[in-house]
Amino acid sequence: MGEFELIRRYFQREHTVPNPAVALGIGDDCALLQPAPGMQLAISCDMLVEGRHFFADVDPEALGHKALAVNLSDLAASGARPLAFTLALSLPRADEAWLAAFARGLFALADAHGCTLMGGDTTRGPLNLCLTVFGEVPTGQALLRSGGRPGDELWVSGTLGDARLALEALQGRRTVAPELLPAARQRLERPTPRVALGLALRGIATAAMDLSDGLVGDLRHLLQASRCGARLDAATLAELPATRDAALDAPTRLGLVLGGGDDYELLFSASPAQRTAVLAAGSAAGVALTCIGQLEAESGLRVVDRQGQALATSRYTSFDHFA
Repeated sequence: MGEFELIRRYFQREHTVPNPAVALGIGDDCALLQPAPGMQLAISCDMLVEGRHFFADVDPEALGHKALAVNLSDLAASGARPLAFTLALSLPRADEAWLAAFARGLFALADAHGCTLMGGDTTRGPLNLCLTVFGEVPTGQALLRSGGRPGDELWVSGTLGDARLALEALQGRRTVAPELLPAARQRLERPTPRVALGLALRGIATAAMDLSDGLVGDLRHLLQASRCGARLDAATLAELPATRDAALDAPTRLGLVLGGGDDYELLFSASPAQRTAVLAAGSAAGVALTCIGQLEAESGLRVVDRQGQALATSRYTSFDHFA
């Protein structure tokens, strides 16, 4: 099977719901994207590399899902509605069974969000996936990292720490009860992009971002952009993992939350006066929201216990490919 037959068979779809935003899709030198009047394009790109972002034996259907999910999560953090995406795919060989499963996972999530594959590239080489996703948001309404203000409450969606727990278990670094591992692994390999929540938070959240590299490190990016500090409640954070193993005490769960990663949940700030609206947005999007702290005028990040004592956070940092 040659390159163009591979594209035709697995990625060029003839029977899909028409997408008015895609004026021209796969088949030409360039695709043509047409955002609606009064809209700005939101664009994000993520690369997934075998051995760095996923295990060599990962389920290809799950990998297809995650490859798009991590990009859709960026659109969610901007309050943007997905339109289309491109896929650059490096493959060591044209494995038909692998490609069929990968495409199945990819398009199941794409169809769920009305997001059209509009082009890309394929080549032979080490397994590497690079997706660029395009969304639209009304001009001036995009959620940014820079809008947070002292006094705003800090919220997270869903659960945190479960993906890190699964990663450590699969690496043999931590023992997890067999009945709990599947749920944790689902969070690692099939994250849920919070697109509906991002749309519902437009006009409510003052700042937002997605959590991909760990809460402490990611939050510091938001604090830098918003030029403020934050205080987080350690007891609340320790209850965020959904996978509750009796062997994991509160400090261990807190560590998974603060220094984990691969959560792909939304972190956002909002005025306390908007608390009812925030909870309504979470209810409308079908996702639980938790208030984990507050933005403060004093710079820096503080995680405090029930007695108000600050805990050390210096060992919790964002994932860095070159650190």
